[in-house]
Amino acid sequence: MKKLALILAVGASSLMMAQVGFGFRTNAVLNASSSSWKALKSSVNESISEKGQNLSGFNVGLSAKVDLPVTSLFVMPEVYFTHFTNKTKVGDVELKAQYNRFDVPVLLGYNIVGSTLTAFTGSVASYNITSDSKFSDFQEKKSKAFTMGYQFGVNVKLSNYVLNARYEGAFSKDQRKYIDEVANQEIQYDNRPSLFTVGLGYQF
Repeated sequence: MKKLALILAVGASSLMMAQVGFGFRTNAVLNASSSSWKALKSSVNESISEKGQNLSGFNVGLSAKVDLPVTSLFVMPEVYFTHFTNKTKVGDVELKAQYNRFDVPVLLGYNIVGSTLTAFTGSVASYNITSDSKFSDFQEKKSKAFTMGYQFGVNVKLSNYVLNARYEGAFSKDQRKYIDEVANQEIQYDNRPSLFTVGLGYQF
């Protein structure tokens, strides 16, 4: 019992010593075919050449950074509202699925150059609040709201401003059913698109 009390006391003391920062983030969202540098570079170059016309959406949210004592590690919980669209072809039909999600990433990071350059990775839980959307003659009838993914990326902090870039992949898929009642056609949409986000934040 005394050992447990000592462990709890040390843990509480460590948390009190930890440095905690809070910030606001906003990012542009692009669809990414993979996490390779070539794919990410292609998405960014396409966005620049098309003046942002290939951007699929955006997100805004809050971020906390908890620097763990005596180490270069930190924990970064976040919460975002994310809106984007994703085009996919099922057979000869192209669907455009819309997402309005609440995303909650919980990330573990490392201070590479103090707080100026940091890297992070972790999981993200997403809850899609979009339902019964319609695309062309197809009406969404059933969807899976909760999905899990993973993220990794880097932050560059300049004064109080934070440049952020990250890749998001999927652990579980977004499952939807689209029905065209006129043509009596049903399509199963089974996907969670990979995303590349880049943006700017402010650290308080």
